[in-house]
Amino acid sequence: MKLLVIGGSYFYGRVFVMEAAKEHEITVWNRGTYPMETFDVRQMKGDRHERIAGCEENYDAVIDFCAYTPGDVRDTLDLLTGKIGQYVFISTVDVYERDASVVKKEDTPFEERPLAGEAGAYIAGKVALEKELAEECGARGIPCTALRPAILYGPYNYAPRESVYIQMLLQNHALPRFTDVQGQFQFVYVKDAAQAILACLGNERAYGQAYNICGEEILTYDRFFDTLRAAAQPGIWKGSWRCRSRWSRRQRRACPCRSLPRRRKRICATIRRERRSSGWFTRILRRGCGGLTGLFGMCMCSKGVFSNSESLSFITQ
Repeated sequence: MKLLVIGGSYFYGRVFVMEAAKEHEITVWNRGTYPMETFDVRQMKGDRHERIAGCEENYDAVIDFCAYTPGDVRDTLDLLTGKIGQYVFISTVDVYERDASVVKKEDTPFEERPLAGEAGAYIAGKVALEKELAEECGARGIPCTALRPAILYGPYNYAPRESVYIQMLLQNHALPRFTDVQGQFQFVYVKDAAQAILACLGNERAYGQAYNICGEEILTYDRFFDTLRAAAQPGIWKGSWRCRSRWSRRQRRACPCRSLPRRRKRICATIRRERRSSGWFTRILRRGCGGLTGLFGMCMCSKGVFSNSESLSFITQ
């Protein structure tokens, strides 16, 4: 298939391009911050709101990783004058209405209330764009699919999530135990999330659908740290210390998700629809983190310092 990837040079998009390039013809459209030619793909350098060479071509599918503001999908469709076989929009599991008592299915209502801060603006943008996707693609006769990933982890992750605590485990041989937060959340390994996109491409059962992309495990901070400890090589973990979540903020150490009081939970979702449509599965957190701790350990031993996932080889397991 001939694919146009909008964005695709940082984390999720980068891993998808690396996977998809094995069997598809890939064109990446972004500002060219990171060169992509080494992955045997064509790179169109330019702003997504400006027509550049390549916009007139036909594409079997467009995969949009970097639409955040209302109008982004509509403007892109206006610029792409060739035939488009399918439009895949990368959304977020956070689009759902805030009701912690309910596990979110794909037909759960959107969050329509205004939420504060950058996170609120991000969620509002994704909600508006999902509606825009359905409206614009419907009017133009283009099949569309929305994918809603949970918290992504894995190689090339520039967000200070799992890598912060893997570094802490390998350097200090210890992990914290937060005493004042519940922080339930779901991860999905980035390579599994990339495979979910591939499973939707050209799949008529995915047309007009939205899918949650998440692991089946619903984690707490204790379980997350226990998983890192179990995934590490024998002898690395030697103990834990009890602390409040504000320790993490003082040390500028990120939590996997925003700290919440014990009585509140993060949105959790199901993946039954995606599994029915494509047979897609996710690996358990221990397997994903096991590969990461091994790579981080090798990097520390060879360089004497911790290196973030941008410099690591891609995990193929």
